[in-house]
Amino acid sequence: MEQPFNYRSAINGNGNKALIKGFITGFLILLMMIPTLFISNLVNERKLRQEEVVKDVSSKWASAQTVSGPYLFIPYWRNDKDSNGKGKPVKEDLIFLPDSLDISANILPEQRLRSIYKVLLYKSRITGRGNFVCTLPKDVDPSSLIFSEAKICLGITDFKGIENKIDIQFNGTSYTFTPGLPSGLIDSSGLSAPVNLTTEDLGKPLSFYMPMQLKGSGQLHFLPLAGNSLFAVQSSWPNPSFDGNTLPSEREVSDKGFSAKWVFNKANLLYTTTIRNEKINKYAYNFGISMLQPTDQYAKTTRSVKYAILVIGLSFALFFIIELMQKKLMHPVQYVLVGLALVIFYSLLLSISEFLLFDLAYLVASAATVSLISLYAKAHFKSWKTAGIFAALIGTLYGFIFILIGLEDTALLVGSIGLFIILALVMYASRKINWYQSSE
Repeated sequence: MEQPFNYRSAINGNGNKALIKGFITGFLILLMMIPTLFISNLVNERKLRQEEVVKDVSSKWASAQTVSGPYLFIPYWRNDKDSNGKGKPVKEDLIFLPDSLDISANILPEQRLRSIYKVLLYKSRITGRGNFVCTLPKDVDPSSLIFSEAKICLGITDFKGIENKIDIQFNGTSYTFTPGLPSGLIDSSGLSAPVNLTTEDLGKPLSFYMPMQLKGSGQLHFLPLAGNSLFAVQSSWPNPSFDGNTLPSEREVSDKGFSAKWVFNKANLLYTTTIRNEKINKYAYNFGISMLQPTDQYAKTTRSVKYAILVIGLSFALFFIIELMQKKLMHPVQYVLVGLALVIFYSLLLSISEFLLFDLAYLVASAATVSLISLYAKAHFKSWKTAGIFAALIGTLYGFIFILIGLEDTALLVGSIGLFIILALVMYASRKINWYQSSE
């Protein structure tokens, strides 16, 4: 009949040593959490450095762009009364939105290298067409309109992104936009151009055609400033994020790029095509695309550091059980050395992932760490079989953590099941250890 392992005999009859060694091992596990905090701070520091580089390059290229318009601005005189009851003319702003608007955009991504960081930028080719139907409010007299100050306007966030001059074909005449807006009811920055309008143009369809080339970084957003509008965006970039106030009605994403469409009509919008002295909060209506980097090594490294206590705790538990089974005790200093090797894994992962893809960096860092700890176990336990057990178990643990990092919605479920299985294996491996039996 097989006899259970007697730990007290293994340590020359001192029954308290197992308990003391267990407490020491637990304390060392907690002690190893201190270096992981420094690793987390280092990851955040490198991430902030990357964000600074991206912000610096983007500021010189062009920032995220939000395009609104075109729309017509026509001021008019409104009769008011002063405190004495006498008539007093007051100038007010009147804005006409297109009755129909069709925008098509092609986004051309560009990656620029600054030091070790890649910055994602883009160029876009945007074409807008549609028509205006200027309908006056009932209380506005056509004769009160100031046609000499009429302008067609276009909202753009960052002027540095304008590659070429922007012309618009409006009502059969070509106009060139220049910086500046006559009114801030819709945009705080943008372009405008004086247009020729008369009373006869009111109520008639006024068509327009507007091509432009626009640079930017991070995002390209639009505003649905029209009675009926269609926005079609496509790009060769395979990692878009559709954000803003409205999701696309149609979308297709593949490794070759993406395409998306947004459709609006008068029933969708909270405003009419005629705006009078009513400031629009455009950020409540904008929508569009954010260009995402294919990998974020800092976010994945941060997630892997969160599992540090799991890796260190299970590795120390493995050493503790095997040293009892083989009756070859390890000194606390040796535990500290193994813990430092496990902590340095995250430093290796962070530094290598800044030059290689995260998956490859994880493979290199984990292989180096598993090899180091396995060879150290071989030197202590004098057994290649024991070293192989360490390599297999720690390697499996790193593989399990890698799977958890890649998961999103099911990470908690898979992690919980995995931890249950690991605990069951530890309990099975330690079933023959008699923790309390007195030595003879």
